Amino acid sequence: MTQSIELPLEMRLRAADQSMAPKYYIVKRAIIRKIEKEEYKENELIPSERELTEMFGVSRITVRRAVDELVGENYLYRIQGKGTYVKSDKIQQNLISITSCTQDVINLGMTPRRHVISASTEIADQRRRRLLELGDNERVFRLERIYFADDDPLNHTVTYLPYKLFPGIDAHDFSCESLYSVLGSQYGCQITTATRTIEAVLAEGKIARYLEVSSGTPILHFECVTRGKIHGRECSIEFFKCCYRSDKFKFYINQVMDGGEGDRRSL
Repeated sequence: MTQSIELPLEMRLRAADQSMAPKYYIVKRAIIRKIEKEEYKENELIPSERELTEMFGVSRITVRRAVDELVGENYLYRIQGKGTYVKSDKIQQNLISITSCTQDVINLGMTPRRHVISASTEIADQRRRRLLELGDNERVFRLERIYFADDDPLNHTVTYLPYKLFPGIDAHDFSCESLYSVLGSQYGCQITTATRTIEAVLAEGKIARYLEVSSGTPILHFECVTRGKIHGRECSIEFFKCCYRSDKFKFYINQVMDGGEGDRRSL
């Protein structure tokens, strides 16, 4: 029996190059194979465009198109000024659970860090009054932060809290304190429910700069109204909006089939 011998990658590429497949697609598939075989490991830097050009014997334009598509398909992600990395499946959050971003990062075995862009009190506008059940001229505490996981920017979040429920909250340093921990320990607030919306948007302007992604990069935009029990009653205690890097973070939902026969449907 004749034993087959696998040719080196470069020789297989030359052979494949004689087929009808475009060169960028051949390079793309070769990089995917290296990722699947863990020659390129999660969150590790892949070779530069110049190195890939020399490795595969193609033009830089061909390499760039292959890498661009792999970024778009979530195999790779870019960090401005650093290079292109293999995307990990480890950074995930359950959309159902209600936990702070700080705790999410800790649960993943990573080191959380927060950078406060601004923290102030202001008169709530009409939308904030409606969402937070406030009257005219009532104030909110506005907190704008960037969250990091192992020094990589993860999300940009702007949070609004009714100031009448949390007087003096503007005295806290939320670059080193967890917001939800302060709400619980200092104000006796117990979070009960949260209603979230999510949509895909393109990073632009300051959001792209904060998250260190190129303008036009797809990101995930959340808005949420959180309710909690405080002073013996349940009410809206928080509204926030945040933008997550979609190349660094995944969300999942655990679903369970309803036991009722009437609710089961064939797909």
